[in-house]
Amino acid sequence: MIWNTGKPRHEHVDRRLLLRGLGLSAASLAASRAFAQTEDPLQQLIEQNQRGDLGQGFDSASRTIHMPKASLPTLSPANVPTTEAAIAHYEQIVAAGGWPQVPQADRLRTGARHPAVVALRQRLTLAGDLDPSAVENDIYDSYVDAAVKRFQARHGISADGRPGALTIKALNIPAEQRLNQLRVNLTRLRAFNTKGARRFVVCNIPAAQLEAIENGTVMSRHIAVAGKPDRPSPELNSNIVEINFNPYWTVPVSIVRKDLIPKMQVEPDYLTRYGIRILDQKNNELTPAQVNWFSDEAVNYKFKQDPGERNSLGTMRINFPSAHGVYMHDTPYKNLFGDDVRFDSSGCMRIQNVRDLVAWLLSETTGWSRIEIDDVIKSGERKDAKLKPQVPLHWVYITAWATADGVVQFREDIYNKDGLHSAPAASRG
Repeated sequence: MIWNTGKPRHEHVDRRLLLRGLGLSAASLAASRAFAQTEDPLQQLIEQNQRGDLGQGFDSASRTIHMPKASLPTLSPANVPTTEAAIAHYEQIVAAGGWPQVPQADRLRTGARHPAVVALRQRLTLAGDLDPSAVENDIYDSYVDAAVKRFQARHGISADGRPGALTIKALNIPAEQRLNQLRVNLTRLRAFNTKGARRFVVCNIPAAQLEAIENGTVMSRHIAVAGKPDRPSPELNSNIVEINFNPYWTVPVSIVRKDLIPKMQVEPDYLTRYGIRILDQKNNELTPAQVNWFSDEAVNYKFKQDPGERNSLGTMRINFPSAHGVYMHDTPYKNLFGDDVRFDSSGCMRIQNVRDLVAWLLSETTGWSRIEIDDVIKSGERKDAKLKPQVPLHWVYITAWATADGVVQFREDIYNKDGLHSAPAASRG
């Protein structure tokens, strides 16, 4: 093989024979394919993450490979047997020698030729993203482009068909590590229990994604921004009890110490620019000039940000009991939702399209129609809505799973909880 002068074990494996003999691919573990006749599941997956439009004819290059239905939840009893099947499939891949490493190749586009495409085709075929009947050559054709997009979508990477650094890194994680990842997460999938709840919310931390689930179906899926590796979002089970509209933000002491004091040392007008007021223990307001920012004096004061377009919580905060003092909220920094690596918070969760989520949460609470929600946000009035009934909430840590349609998905072990010694993704903050 041209990417390696030696004779790796991969050369002694008939990859097409292996895939056909296994009769099970990462993209088609389930028996039923009826949904593919009426939907473009990959397009749904892309759109739910607002990654862009692939065009009407996208999937014409490989109609035998499926992507997950947007309505299938990450956590479901139906995902246990399909994840078990995925484990059996990956065991056979590992036993046959795994998959080849894919060299980095710049500016690969449809129609381009490059020696690295040979390894890329083999890698995508083994994982079930590329139809094994596709011709083997060094051309980056529409089949490969579609397969790369499919692979990217299954790994939470922007599906642009361009094998950049994040995609190459994910491609080159050994099959044995992926197998172990599935085994670790099978235990987590089996342990998950909604206690018969009809409506609940799941936020999968490694995926930085939230699902609103009703009667076993994902009603809406939202991109999230989770905690940095050094300020991780905790796993928890709780109940959503209240929505704060146009909230104040009281800056936590930990953020005052780690972020606000250093910021004020270099930007003395920061608090004024962002509408953050300083209050002493008697609720008297102080000016920034009255505080010694080159000491810990500031941790003794309360820092309160007024409602408005600059407020760090945006227009809504979603409250639930938690020993960790965390919550979910809107944000004025919508650009963060466009990143593939979304671990920038101090433990709380920022939620994209949070107004849609709140409308669903309050849909069974009297007096809070979508029109009424929109009106109170527009008014800028501070107002609270208590959920009746409350909605169960689960923050979970799942890095590998197979949904009921058999599609296997992986996410990076951002907090190194899998125990597989993989390096965490870099945080932007």
